[in-house]
Amino acid sequence: MSFSSLVQDLTLRDSAPRRRGEASAASTIDDRTSRASLVSRAMSYTSTAATSVSISGDISSQLHSGYSHPLARSWQAERQLTKSMLIYPLFVSDQDDEEVLIPSLPNQHRRGLNKLVPFLEPLVAKGLRSVILFGVPLKPGMKDALGTAADDPEGPVIRSIQLLRQRFPSLYIVADVCLCEYTSHGHCGILREDGSLNNQCSVDRISDVALAYARAGAHCVAPSDMNDGRIRAIKLKLIDEGIAHSVTLMSYAAKFSGCLYGPFRDAAGSVPSFGDRRCYQLPPGGRGLARRAIVRDINEGADIIMVKPAGQYLDIISDAKELGRDLPIAAYQVSGEFAMIHAGAKAGVFDLRAMAFESTEGILRAGATIVVSYFAPEFLDWLSD
Repeated sequence: MSFSSLVQDLTLRDSAPRRRGEASAASTIDDRTSRASLVSRAMSYTSTAATSVSISGDISSQLHSGYSHPLARSWQAERQLTKSMLIYPLFVSDQDDEEVLIPSLPNQHRRGLNKLVPFLEPLVAKGLRSVILFGVPLKPGMKDALGTAADDPEGPVIRSIQLLRQRFPSLYIVADVCLCEYTSHGHCGILREDGSLNNQCSVDRISDVALAYARAGAHCVAPSDMNDGRIRAIKLKLIDEGIAHSVTLMSYAAKFSGCLYGPFRDAAGSVPSFGDRRCYQLPPGGRGLARRAIVRDINEGADIIMVKPAGQYLDIISDAKELGRDLPIAAYQVSGEFAMIHAGAKAGVFDLRAMAFESTEGILRAGATIVVSYFAPEFLDWLSD
């Protein structure tokens, strides 16, 4: 019986006049039962017919079953965010008792050495596995043209490395390597007289700083200066020192210039005193340059490739995973990205937690397996929930 015939039959049966004398209570019950049975058959037919129509073509079009349950939805992700993927940025000043809120970077502080352990203890207890250190010299006279304070044994980074290695043996310590926080001009290297970057002198200096951090106990050194050839120079010095086997070299291989670094520069005091960094950080549209830089740094001995910023450069993260398929790929959700998410949530555009996850899941989907994130403290709680 076709669907239309079944419906017509039901209609006729339901509307047909009763013959006199047959309207007993028993027959009424029988009729109702019969009609209910026919309705059930009609509904079943409808379901079967709909399914037949859906799969009459390509059965692969049936997708909903694969994500109808929350756990099944999580299985659809190639990479799921875990606590071990997170690296939390720390701004460490040379004022040992300082703990100052950074106005442009919501809920983030610049801390002195004496404030680090109390701050980190609950985070490590919740599962924080790694931090990246940025030194912030505030004492008068600490900045000069050569950034000599960068590898000062009494400076904030080296002292922090030693303290954290002692107090948190399981915490993985990454040391950012750059000169911009320590130079009087705020640029990421040593300058020529005309104000341009002297790449060779900068690489020599950057590699010395990286070696000093490694000697102090950093598990990983991460040069962010973007000078040509600095990965090779650092790797060779680690080899000569006999510690290349135990120190990870993470390259900011694809670090783009742009307007998303403002809150970071407020925190680190690293705003250039003149000009900008467009001649050594990558141009926003320079995908080919980024690919070349990634290949170069892999060939020079990088153990991890980083892309920075993250959200606007998901294609570059994907490229990095393609070019460095055998390497971990890191992405830095920078201060401007973090501040924008907070601003949007504050304005009621979206929920903060939902957007933090959504933006980070996009980064993972693109190919990253490590995320440098200011949301790390919140994620420790949210992932536990």
